[in-house]
Amino acid sequence: MYLVAFAGACVLVAMVPGVSTAIILRQTLRAGRGSGLAATLGNETGILLWGLAAAFGLSALLVASQLAYDVMRVAGAAMLVVMGAQSLWQARKGAQAAEGTAVPGWRASYLAGTCLANPKAAVFAMSFLPQFVPAGQNVPLTLVTLALVWVLVDLLWYGLLIWLVARARAWLGRPAVRRRLEQVSGVVLIGLGVRLVTEVR
Repeated sequence: MYLVAFAGACVLVAMVPGVSTAIILRQTLRAGRGSGLAATLGNETGILLWGLAAAFGLSALLVASQLAYDVMRVAGAAMLVVMGAQSLWQARKGAQAAEGTAVPGWRASYLAGTCLANPKAAVFAMSFLPQFVPAGQNVPLTLVTLALVWVLVDLLWYGLLIWLVARARAWLGRPAVRRRLEQVSGVVLIGLGVRLVTEVR
């Protein structure tokens, strides 16, 4: 029963737009379903590793170390700002110039999707997962199981989003629409980066 409750909570968490959603949709719009899926797998690799770290108490070390937390926070923010600037540059160049730009490969999309540089994921994993461990259960084993359920729910949700965006890509890829989407994507990513680097935990 606790797995059902946890899966429901994961669905609600996944549906809240954030950094992961912005990056995955951006990669899908730029290069199609394969790129969006690669970004999703990158994101879920990070989620799984943070979940495993929470299971074995390793994420607590990051949370306890202000220096490590700040380094990862700044690195994650810098990545978001760079990606946002790239989107704004693509919008400024216009659709014709963008068409001549090489689309990101699987590796680039995978790395763009990883959330390992986001310490918020570690804090969230450490605070979110233990709430669903029933009394008397093997804590590490249960936390690993919950992390796997979390990843599975994320994959299903983002897979649905990718499919919907890919279906509408012909319309979304029109020059004027694409330019506007690049602008919105750039502003959102830069805003998320600025918020991450200025946030006090």
